[in-house]
Amino acid sequence: MTSLHCRSAFISDVHLGTPDCKAAYLLNFLRQLRCEKLYLVGDIVDLEALSRRHWWHAEHSAVIAEILELARRGVDVVYIPGNHDAPMRGLHGQNFGGVRIALDAVHVGADGRRYRVSHGDEFDPERIGRRWMQQFGEAMHRLICWGNRRLHAMRRRLRLPYLPLSIILKSHVGKALAYIRAYEQRVAADARERGFDGHICGHIHFGHVRELAGVLYLNDGDWVEHCTALVEDHTGAMELIHWSEQSTALGRASRELVWPSPAAVLALAPLGARRRHLGELHRAA
Repeated sequence: MTSLHCRSAFISDVHLGTPDCKAAYLLNFLRQLRCEKLYLVGDIVDLEALSRRHWWHAEHSAVIAEILELARRGVDVVYIPGNHDAPMRGLHGQNFGGVRIALDAVHVGADGRRYRVSHGDEFDPERIGRRWMQQFGEAMHRLICWGNRRLHAMRRRLRLPYLPLSIILKSHVGKALAYIRAYEQRVAADARERGFDGHICGHIHFGHVRELAGVLYLNDGDWVEHCTALVEDHTGAMELIHWSEQSTALGRASRELVWPSPAAVLALAPLGARRRHLGELHRAA
């Protein structure tokens, strides 16, 4: 792949320290990235998983080294811890190897639009979080990730491009979609109340570009299941991209147009299929 030139980039939910992390794809993304600012929007190192089971791969160390190298080269790197790396929140305001740690941030786009940036777990109230955990469950999520690893291994042997199993399931399970949509509404409502033009977050492992009553909801997705990042170009337009063997545009928000993220497998479909269904995607969003 050629170099990716942009003004700002946002990644979250990498979960270094777990077998499900797609570190190789992320490492390739970081090595191609040419940007002024990089936001690490939480759950970068899964300290919670590491406290239960020590698991690490050399590629995970390489990801950390590449982030530090970006900071050394002058990229403004901001690390906003999430719920899986929550102990890092106690270090907010400090700087490690050029990486600034913050609880949240305000990002001003090239077009002047203002976004609050946070991991997003603050929008899971206890009563909602518990119901969600009971219905979908950590165990179910681990099962999906296990299936995703097996599918990925099989497709690699067949020399087929990466296809996230979980986006197919989440897009077809009614309760999962209802939870995602309610979460998006809570995030957008908070941004509206605070006077922001939008909110950039991660947390739920479901990247999406969406306008809700004049406020942009921008979720950068994850590097466990979907391998997605949010990037801002030098005009201020925000774009959600998938990055594996191929780079695929999934959604875009400029001042003139909001192209919402395609659902399920269409995100990785051939360009012709995406064009045929573009009208449906606008109506569905």
